[in-house]
Amino acid sequence: MPKSIHINKKISSYKKTIEVSSDKSLSIRTILLATQAVGVSKISNLLESEDVLNTLKTIKKLGITYKKKNNVYEIYGYGLNSFVSKKNLLINAGNSGTLARLIVGLLVKSKNKIKLIGDKSLSKRDFSRVTEPLKNFGVNIKTKKGSLPIEIEGSEFLRPSKILEKLGSAQVKSCSIFCALNTPGTTIIKAKKSRNHTELLLKYLKYPIKIKSKGDYDYIQLNGLHQFKAFDYKVPGDISSAAFFIVLTLLTKNSEILIKKVNVNKSRIGIINILNKMNAKIKLKNKRLYKGEETADIYVKSANDLISINCPENLNSSAIDEFLVIFLVAAKANGISRFKNLGELNKKESPRLDLAIKFLKMIGIKIAKKNSNVKIFGKPNLNLNRKFIVKNFMKDHRIFMMACVAAIAFGGDWKISDKDSIKTSFPKFLHILKGLGANIN
Repeated sequence: MPKSIHINKKISSYKKTIEVSSDKSLSIRTILLATQAVGVSKISNLLESEDVLNTLKTIKKLGITYKKKNNVYEIYGYGLNSFVSKKNLLINAGNSGTLARLIVGLLVKSKNKIKLIGDKSLSKRDFSRVTEPLKNFGVNIKTKKGSLPIEIEGSEFLRPSKILEKLGSAQVKSCSIFCALNTPGTTIIKAKKSRNHTELLLKYLKYPIKIKSKGDYDYIQLNGLHQFKAFDYKVPGDISSAAFFIVLTLLTKNSEILIKKVNVNKSRIGIINILNKMNAKIKLKNKRLYKGEETADIYVKSANDLISINCPENLNSSAIDEFLVIFLVAAKANGISRFKNLGELNKKESPRLDLAIKFLKMIGIKIAKKNSNVKIFGKPNLNLNRKFIVKNFMKDHRIFMMACVAAIAFGGDWKISDKDSIKTSFPKFLHILKGLGANIN
């Protein structure tokens, strides 16, 4: 099987209704919380990507039984601190930062030493951002110079803590929340606003958690050692996956798309808010509340007169995984788009900000970067007609999908490497593109 694809033709106009892959953040969180619940949790529409499958392998290693029955995953939980770990247990999180950073928060009472590793990309990422807060709880944990591998040995003497999370990282916040579940007393977390799926799930499960917002921060108060019951959950569509089709439709003439049953949690819809400020007219239809989360159908149609944006910094965290395709819109918009303090992009699976700039320059877009601030000089008449080779982008699944959207929307003759990278988060991506009429070889 070839590991690259070839695209040499723009897509024709289309009018389609699609469903994208299930939300990865919620798929991983529901699995992990199900392990801590009492009883059999039933999770349907689970994303079966590599990151989620690695999560299932991990809980099995930790003594949790699960089975798939009629496309529903039944997970047998035995309550808080019910993992069973063998001596010298090794957990491999693969490429999943969400799994790696969240699972350590649930291993804080492990009776045996556990070693956590990941792939080459994950091993370069900063894990001190989760291990340092855990040390405040009294967790015995160490890293290799702030990176993987991590060694953790549980403690029976955890203490409630006051945690300050100022990065706007939902993974860091959720790790502290998971640790607090297994810690006696009241933990207080002051966290810069970010995705709040963990908190909403716990509220839905009637766990004693209180959340107050003040300015750019959420104040989370959590009482530990309260058991909660098993639950049923149907995972909605992932807006990070929908983002590629939102942008493709905006950039494709005379096209419309309706993306069904997508999670539109307010902490995740930065892309919609940003693009609508750029003169897109994206609408949310059939909005409904599902177990604490908002879902909706997203309607998008072509935009012929996109304008630049001075992007409000307070939208950064709610669009952190979508900036790559937002940059494609800025490349086509009229004027100079400005984005500030995007350094967190370089903390992802790859140095995404740097690679995105490299990519945009490759297709002839003028970029100015100072520290983590970026100016993109738009070219409304952008139309590519030469050959492009996309490789050496660290096998980042979002870079691969960004390149596909650029090829289909802007034209040119493209060879794009590392197609297997989409197995991480969106295995159906190319299949859906072909369903819209894309010619991919």
